[in-house]
Formats: sequence, C-alpha cells, structure tokens
Amino acid sequence: MTDIREEGRRRRTFAVISHPDAGKSTMTEALALHASAISAAGAVHGKAGRRGVTSDWMELERSRGISITSAALRFDYRDHVFNLVDTPGHADFSEDTYRVLAAVDCAVMLIDAAKGMEPQTMKLFQVCRHRRIPVITFVNKWDRPGREALELLDEIEERTGLRPTPVTWPLGAAGHFHGVIDRATGRAVRYTRTPGGATRAQEDELTAESARVELGHDWERAGEEVSLLSAIGADHDQKSFEAHESTPVLFGAALPNFGVARLLDTMVELAPPPADRPDVAGAVRPLDAPFSGLVFKVQANMDPAHRDRIAFVRVCSGRFERGMVLTHAATGRPFATKYAQSVFGQERTTLDEAYPGDVVGLVNATALRPGDTLYDGSAVTFPPIPSFAPEHFAVARARDSSKAKQFRRGIDQLDAEGVIQVLRSDLRGDQAPVLAAVGPMQFEVVQHRLSAEFGARISLDRLDYTLARRTDAASVPLLAGRRGAEVLERGRDQALLALFTDQWRMRSIMRENPGIVLEPLIADTSQEPR
Repeated sequence: MTDIREEGRRRRTFAVISHPDAGKSTMTEALALHASAISAAGAVHGKAGRRGVTSDWMELERSRGISITSAALRFDYRDHVFNLVDTPGHADFSEDTYRVLAAVDCAVMLIDAAKGMEPQTMKLFQVCRHRRIPVITFVNKWDRPGREALELLDEIEERTGLRPTPVTWPLGAAGHFHGVIDRATGRAVRYTRTPGGATRAQEDELTAESARVELGHDWERAGEEVSLLSAIGADHDQKSFEAHESTPVLFGAALPNFGVARLLDTMVELAPPPADRPDVAGAVRPLDAPFSGLVFKVQANMDPAHRDRIAFVRVCSGRFERGMVLTHAATGRPFATKYAQSVFGQERTTLDEAYPGDVVGLVNATALRPGDTLYDGSAVTFPPIPSFAPEHFAVARARDSSKAKQFRRGIDQLDAEGVIQVLRSDLRGDQAPVLAAVGPMQFEVVQHRLSAEFGARISLDRLDYTLARRTDAASVPLLAGRRGAEVLERGRDQALLALFTDQWRMRSIMRENPGIVLEPLIADTSQEPR
C-alpha cells in the first residue's frame, strides 16, 4: 500500500498572490513553462500570434487582461507534484482569493520592483498571516527600472513584520538585470532573454573572474551587498519561515523567465508539504487518516461543449480513489465520485487517485458549495470559509421576460459558485433579486456569464446601500419600513442581512432600538500589523 505520508511529502500546494498588474498570471505561466507542463508561455494581453495564458481561460479574462476567477494547475517537477492555484489579483475578487487560500500550504507573494508593497498585496498577505500560511517573496520585473533592492527589503520588513532572507541577489540594478548570485551556493548565474520570452531563458554560470570582467561595477556592488546581508544575519532559517516570522526573497522577471527555475527549486527545498489539519472543533485530522477533503471552489461551464459543474476539492487526508462513495458533512448524505478529474487551467483529464495536497475536480457536484467537507470513515468537518461583507448592491432583472427560467437558473448557479451573493425578499420577488458584491467588477462578470452561458441578458439597477450586517428574525420588525435600511435573506446560507445606506443611518437605528441584533459578517483581516 502506498505510504500516504510519503506521497504527501512530495506535494507542494501553493497560491501566487499579488496586487493587480504585478505579473501574477505571467508568473503562473512561467512556472508551468519551466516545469515543462507547457511548451510555450502565453501572453496576458494578447499579442498577435501568441497564445493566451493557461490559467486565464475565461473570455472576459483574456479580453480584459486580468484574472477574474481562480484556476488550478497541476504539474510535476523534480519528482514532486505541484498544485498551483492561481488567484484573482483584483480587489473586487478578494472573496475568491480568500477561498483559495483556505486550500494551500504556502504562498508566493509577488511584488513589483518599482512599486513595492501595494495595497492589495498587503490585504492578501494579511489573509496569509491570519491563516498562518508561510510566504515566499519574489521581486518581479527586475528587468525594468525600479527601486533599490535593500530599500525593498526594508519595506517588506516594515510593512509585513517578516524578516526578509534573500535566497538570490540581483546582479545589476533594476532595469539593468544581468543575473543573480545564489546565496546558498555562491554561484553567479547570467540570464539571456529568448525571443518574446515565450521559452525558457538561457542560464549560464559565471566564474568570479569572468563575472568581474564582464559585469565590472555591478559585480563588485552585488558582492558588497551580499556580504552586508550575511553580516546582519539575513540568512534563511526554516523554522522561522514556517512559523511565519521570515520570508525567503528571490529576484527575477517573470515575462522573460528570469529566476523562475530558481523559484521552483526553492518551492521544492523550502515550501512546507501538507500537514495534519485541524477540524472545526480544533481536533487534528492526521494526514494518513481516511480520506477527507475541503471544497474551496465551484465552477460551472468551464467547457462550452460540456455544461457541467466542477467542485474543486483539496485533499486533506488519506488516499482518494475515483469511484469511492464519500459522505457530505453538511447533509450527511452519500456522495459518489465516479467522475473525478485533474484540472490544468481549462483542460481536464480523468484522475484515478490523489493524495494530501492534491486538488481533485468532481464533476456535476450540484450539492456541493465552497467550504463543504467530504470524508470517508470517521466523521470530520473542517472550518467553514466565511463570506465577505458586501459593499455594493444592485437589483438584477432579465431584459427578456421569455428568458425568466434561464435567468433564475443562472442566478442560482452563480450564487452557488460564490461569484456573487444573492439576496431575496418576499417584497422584491424572485424576478428581482438583489446582487451583493465585494467590488463592482463582480457585476460585470455576472452580466457577462449570464449572457454568454445562460442566454439571459440582464439590467442592473444600483442601490444606495453601502454596508451589510447579520441580523435575526426578532430584529426584522424593528427595521421594516425604515428609510435607508432593508432586510433580505441570503440564498447560500439563509442568513438575514440588514442593508444600510451608511454608518450614520445604521447607528441612528441602533440608538433608537438598543436590543437590535447587527453583527459583522466576517472578522477583519485587512488591518496592517502593529
């Protein structure tokens, strides 16, 4: 019988997080290229004759040049299995990213060499801090003008509280990138760009003498800075890294594929493998216990030729075998896994078995929602994935009344996926649900998908509400008919949400009704460290 813990040690399950335009999807593509999972890297913004990015498979993603939905990519590298879950970088899709980060063991934090720690990067980092996810930092776009390397290290430490421990150090300032010094081995590696950056960059090892002759001042300066790093103790320590106290740092450029192979090697050498996982009560589910898995994403209509629905399940313990009958923790009902697949962007292949850390795609999983637990053997329920507090609200209506059935089916599907939060009330009726979003771009995704996938074009009427709080049935009469307030039921969990136009209106109602129940929807993880 296969050793489950040994198979787990071969897995690396991680996400790439960054601010929009820091190069996240380009990095995802470069990693797959260097692992030989693809033969040529795609372009985020389509250049003529160049393929699109594997992880950005939706038409809207490719036309806008941004990641809108998370995507899973599985590939092999150095006898290890990598499960890379690409995340949306835009703040409007933070909820999807939050779900993904519930399923990974490590994160690669990508920062722009010129811009440093940007707001969305910090928000995503705080989610990693909250979940105790170790972070590896990659300073991207070093082939373009940017800031000083030591200055960026100071900012990383100041903003995140993590001690940066560079694994590689750049040869040349930002915009004059020759290669890197590998601090563990002392090797100097020179990078040479390939045409268009679509294939692996050429890497050549330089002797100290040849580097001195070829690079001159850049070599001397890099040597002085590496000596300074050693003098101040900025060396990697695995325990502090796994304890979320330090972050290994690498320098490179994803577009021309500079430093990408070294990042893959670092993931093999330093990134933690899957570990025993606590359940909702705090008890630990051992890695070699019977199968258990967490549903972190649901996606429908990935393939226009097959209008199916896939639930992405992170294997938390045990061995998964296609065809096994599991228990759905939320309902206690059996769940058959006849159609199990491995996913690579939009491409799918049949998957017969999987181990802790792997991502399994279960087809036609209509009963599953993000945050659900599946298990075999002894019962287990993992902590649920909370919903974010929405800040934008709009009433959706089908433009063509003859498409009412498609409209309702599409709205229910997008609600189940977590693309949007759908709120309803008897007053508004089923044909005019309120869509609640973290960011306004979610409305654009809903309009696009309803039209493209369900043939139901919609109109959206924006509402003046700006915040939502959880309430209870006893408080509903206290809010009924109040100006600037409304109570609706959220479809995904039947929670009662009270909507308000602003903080002043909410506080005014609270003063007038001291016993009213108004609770935040999610714990705040966006605050920067003290």
